[in-house]
Amino acid sequence: MFSKVNSMGLQGFKAERVFVECDLSNGLPRFDLVGLPDSAVSEAKERVRSAIKNCNLEFPISRITINLAPAEFKKEGPLYDLPILVAILLASKQIKVNLDSAALIGEVALNGDVRKVNGVLPMVLRAKELGIGEVYIPEENSKEAALIPGITVFPVSNIRQLIAHLQGLDAIEPIHNFSFDEVKSTYGKNLASEDYADVLGQPLAKRALEIAAAGGHNVLLVGSPGAGKSMLAKRLPTILPDMTFDEAISTSSIYSVAGLLSRENPLIINRPFRSPHHTTTGVAFAGGGTKAKPGEISLAHNGVLFLDELPLFTRATLETLRQPLEDGRVTVTRNAFTATYPGNIMLVCAMNPCPCGYLFDPVHECTCTDVARQRYISRISGPLLDRIDLCVKVDPLDADVLIDHPRGHEEPSSAIRARVNEARTIQLERFAGTDIVCNAQMTPRMVRTYCELSGPAKDMLRQAFKSLSFSARANDKILRTARTIADLAGSEEIETQHLAEAIQFKQMDITNK
Repeated sequence: MFSKVNSMGLQGFKAERVFVECDLSNGLPRFDLVGLPDSAVSEAKERVRSAIKNCNLEFPISRITINLAPAEFKKEGPLYDLPILVAILLASKQIKVNLDSAALIGEVALNGDVRKVNGVLPMVLRAKELGIGEVYIPEENSKEAALIPGITVFPVSNIRQLIAHLQGLDAIEPIHNFSFDEVKSTYGKNLASEDYADVLGQPLAKRALEIAAAGGHNVLLVGSPGAGKSMLAKRLPTILPDMTFDEAISTSSIYSVAGLLSRENPLIINRPFRSPHHTTTGVAFAGGGTKAKPGEISLAHNGVLFLDELPLFTRATLETLRQPLEDGRVTVTRNAFTATYPGNIMLVCAMNPCPCGYLFDPVHECTCTDVARQRYISRISGPLLDRIDLCVKVDPLDADVLIDHPRGHEEPSSAIRARVNEARTIQLERFAGTDIVCNAQMTPRMVRTYCELSGPAKDMLRQAFKSLSFSARANDKILRTARTIADLAGSEEIETQHLAEAIQFKQMDITNK
């Protein structure tokens, strides 16, 4: 007797259909599982056997062969328990139902409960693309699929409930699809606890971060200890533009694969802000491990990756940023397969100008030698610095500003965010129909199309290119930044004042006063 049910599997970030085939034949009782399973999949035999018996169902006394097809990629994790169990019940004629247009995903406990698994969101999305009409997933994962229209999702809490549903005795209510606005109001985080109104002074740094947020540009903050670099960066989420539906789904899918979605936080609605410590390993930073899980770069997808004390990160770790900053993705290669994760990030870095930190300080004297300063700066490669769009010095505040500055006069984050959202709306309309959502992601062809300069602005860029020895990449980055500044000003053409500000932020030398 033979049966076949659909399931889904993950290879890195990529989800594909897996056919779970069951054959019951005469012979000595035996349970074989083939199809390149890992140890967690192989252990499904014991979980499924116990679950069937403990749910008062009959475990077949025959030779059982389960094949997970296609066998060309490794099957990982306990997510195949549920389809294996149902395939056995179908082959043994204990249930009679047509599941050709359905897929099943979930881990089964020994008592028949269905437990949550990682990666449900991208698997349900892929099932919809393949034309599968119904999916049965663990009840704990059900809210992940609340935003996906066009596919019926049944939340399953235990085997008895599923069998009753399949036999037509007690139907499972499919999950209710929420609109994006409903999900944002339900699961969006309140960011009001931190605000740029708390930051005294620093108009240049605030301006740089506003431009960065509006266009998705990379920023480097350089200044003495205590000048406010980290304070400025940590308030960046309060001015980031609203996530689009596609961005929320894409980011949530990465967190689903990483197992970082919970019942309380089933979807990522606010842009992520990741701040790894400088001791973070290269694998944790870029992704990898035995199962090639996403790293900090991918977890910051569509959001911010903040690197405090930039020179303290190892050179090898920092060099892993070069591909995602250029291509918007991270490729992790292992012996068995290659996994590619999205990595469209906004990189924000903070650093001291020298080992002691007081090179730019007007009060404290720098005690570093020229050799020590050069060694410190050389930890950051030239190609990485070339990928930074805006560099800004954060000067320490003097006592008069700290003590006498009137409170409540600084611009709040809400006002800055309103301008950022207006600029980002212009960009979404500009790039409608493409995968590009902000100016920083423009291709070279788009730069030539959308970064139209006025006559005087062209002369200014030509002179700056010669005198400051910009690379071709730096030239394009200046144009992208100038395009964002013009968007913030509501200007269709890039004028000289927009270009001058972009050049000012790009040409800062972090090695000299």
